[in-house]
Amino acid sequence: MAHKKQFKNGTMIMGFSQKAFIFNKNRKFLIMRRTKTAPFGPLEWDLPGGDIEFGEDPIKSIIREVKEETGLTVKNPIPFDVYAGLDSENDYWVTVAFKAFKHKGKLAISWEHDLYKWVTIDEFLKLKITDRFRKYAKNLKKI
Repeated sequence: MAHKKQFKNGTMIMGFSQKAFIFNKNRKFLIMRRTKTAPFGPLEWDLPGGDIEFGEDPIKSIIREVKEETGLTVKNPIPFDVYAGLDSENDYWVTVAFKAFKHKGKLAISWEHDLYKWVTIDEFLKLKITDRFRKYAKNLKKI
């Protein structure tokens, strides 16, 4: 859940979240399409992840979020990038990007998504994705 902070001109939300690039043995990573009824970014491609709960450890949080959204359990997620900026509602978000190369379990996407696929970084960059996802993918390509 995002946290509210009072500013001179009103209340602004400050949120902390994370996303994961989960790679398979073919060097492709998992993406999921948000449903048409999603409150944010309907029918846009997404990465597993979500909000870091207040007081929650970020590593435990990304492992929890990936499990909730995909059914997969990731091991040793590694943070590699961070994005901070205002969203469309002028709320400030800080989002950490992780990469994970080991996972187990059976893939089962949650109700928040309707499709999934495994893609390369170049394939991902050709899709309708957010600026922050584009930044992450370009930086991941440099690593």
